[in-house]
Amino acid sequence: MKFTRKAHANWKGTGMEGKGTISTQSTTLDNAQLSFKTRFENGVGTNPEELIAAAHSGCFTMQLSFLLSEAGYVPEDLHTEATVTFEDGTITQINLDLKGKVPNITEDEFSKTALKAKEICPISKLLKTNITLTVNLL
Repeated sequence: MKFTRKAHANWKGTGMEGKGTISTQSTTLDNAQLSFKTRFENGVGTNPEELIAAAHSGCFTMQLSFLLSEAGYVPEDLHTEATVTFEDGTITQINLDLKGKVPNITEDEFSKTALKAKEICPISKLLKTNITLTVNLL
């Protein structure tokens, strides 16, 4: 399977005073605000690190669902929070915090499957940073 997806950004002005927008092909993001304040403070809008966290948590959780299904399990609920750490101009770490409700699976099998999902998720493979995982079977 091969496909492409697109997004675009537009920026006007300097890095600190300027403003920009980000849009996605699906239009889920449609001229979402991007600025110094949305990235380095708590302004209204989004930022690249938040988008990486969203992409990584979504990719990992979907990958885990596929692996669990292949093993004969039907997850009732998988919730992953991705925390991206930005430090001195570099993303130094991403932590995936997984909470899952999967009937009839052992904690050990759930953890092993989650680790495999972390390793083979396309976004994990793309990122060159330390990726940690905490797993909680509910």
